[in-house]
Amino acid sequence: MDLKNYLQQEEFIVQCKCGISLMDAKLQMINAELGMQYKRKVIHSFSSRIKSYDSIVAKLRRKGLEETVEAMEENLNDLVGVRAVCTYTDDLYQIAEMLRAQKDLRLMKEKDYIKNPKKSGYRSMHLIFQVPVSFHKEVRRIKVEVQLRTGAMDYWAGLDYQLQYKKEHKEAKNIGRELKQYANAIEQIDSKVLELRRRIEAI
Repeated sequence: MDLKNYLQQEEFIVQCKCGISLMDAKLQMINAELGMQYKRKVIHSFSSRIKSYDSIVAKLRRKGLEETVEAMEENLNDLVGVRAVCTYTDDLYQIAEMLRAQKDLRLMKEKDYIKNPKKSGYRSMHLIFQVPVSFHKEVRRIKVEVQLRTGAMDYWAGLDYQLQYKKEHKEAKNIGRELKQYANAIEQIDSKVLELRRRIEAI
């Protein structure tokens, strides 16, 4: 089947939305549990998306792959994405640990761009899970990418995303270098804010 038509099928969209709902429910439960434990809000915002046709095609082309349903399903892990934004970096690692402990989730891949940032300065934690979705009397495994970030990482990533579409502009390189400097500053701020919270808790 043609890739564009496949992505527009109701069955595909429903399965993706079910994967999002299940992962969102798990994150909400983790947030509630940690909130009771620490007496503070842990996850400040949730968002989700199904990757667009144009983004899928662009990624397949970057990887040198055919623009087919088979190539997409075999090689792309981020068709479905869920993001949780927190204030503190240690919360991100605890949430990741609690997700890994979920017996019905299968961890396929994990990339820690917090400890090992990308060259651009991008920082975030990415976990790819297979999520069980009951559909047509059978259980299907839907791949869902979970992104865990601090608020500072998130607004930085938003600027970086905007810049990706303007790389050909002569000013883009200068902005990219400046953005990398801000990424380093944000890393220091995240670290200092975490240290202050721990000092407050110790009082």
